[in-house]
Amino acid sequence: MNIAYLSTFYPFRGGIAQFNANLYSELKAKHEVTPYTFSRQYPNFLFPGKTQYVTPEDKAVYIDSLPVLDTINPLSYESAARRILKQKPDLLIMKYWMSFLAPSLGHVAKRLKNKGVKTLCVVDNAIPHEQKFFDRPLARLFFNQCTHFITMSEAVKSDLLTICPKANCCLIPHPLYDHFGEKLEKSEARKKLNIDPDRKTLLFFGLIRDYKGLDLLIEAMSLLDDSFQLIIAGECYGDFGKYQSMIEASPARQRILALNRYIGDDEVPTLFSAADLLVAPYRSATQSGVIPVACHFSLPALVTDVGGLRETVEHPGIGLVCRPQPNSIAIGINDFFVSDKELYDNNFRKVKEELSWKNFAEKLIKFTEK
Repeated sequence: MNIAYLSTFYPFRGGIAQFNANLYSELKAKHEVTPYTFSRQYPNFLFPGKTQYVTPEDKAVYIDSLPVLDTINPLSYESAARRILKQKPDLLIMKYWMSFLAPSLGHVAKRLKNKGVKTLCVVDNAIPHEQKFFDRPLARLFFNQCTHFITMSEAVKSDLLTICPKANCCLIPHPLYDHFGEKLEKSEARKKLNIDPDRKTLLFFGLIRDYKGLDLLIEAMSLLDDSFQLIIAGECYGDFGKYQSMIEASPARQRILALNRYIGDDEVPTLFSAADLLVAPYRSATQSGVIPVACHFSLPALVTDVGGLRETVEHPGIGLVCRPQPNSIAIGINDFFVSDKELYDNNFRKVKEELSWKNFAEKLIKFTEK
């Protein structure tokens, strides 16, 4: 199959670029795939982090993609469509995670669909976590230009169908991120982080935003005894000051390590190897790209019962579920440490066989060929 893949690729960084690189590499093994990316993804004033681009510390997969689409320059929408049409693809693959992308991707998708090209969207979020009045109308405009959809959780599929009830949709679980390397010895990882080698270690990982409930976890730490310690690792999109104030006021402040910055790929094995439990205390969610990373390192997760998080850990048996409340989070953490760890190890072996990029790519192609 001749495939055009338009989304975030190198030199952009982050989980979505990593997803695209992994899927592209798998599809490339059996199909003719041309990767296209943004000449400008976001204007700098709309990007809350320090940089959108790969740094020397990142273990980014280099993909030689063609920068054709400027999201804020309508003149590029048509030129991008013409460039991709020259390839004469059978299928266009796109990723969607926010309504800001809808005008640019929607124009390209419409032009290709009108020429008989199948247009497939892998939907991360049909509705953003921090929803604005324009999100649904813009998403609807874009979704109407897609002939096929893939979601990776029931929550996202449900959101998609509320916007586009007749969407031709297939649910395929998120594959595991397996490009970070091997797990380290726990003692070695904790020594690198200069944390207590014997305490039960919790990890909060990823971009810090209000809906992710870091404040709930900091409060939960005050309900746990001093045998616990917490690592917070991720760049804050917003003001970290309120979290820092909570940490300083907490009786557990000496047992909380806060790494408030972008975490390079080379640091990921150390963080996930040092932890006993990943905690995702989200107030709202659709799915989480952090859970597949934890699964790669065989790290169980405690997630809150919001969006599609329950299905990512409960059915495969790789974690526990609690309510998005400090007391419930603390109870869930204690419950994990008295549970049967061997059962988790067995379940991780099964999950790693099922959630491969090869399986994801094969299911994607079969779905579009129906």
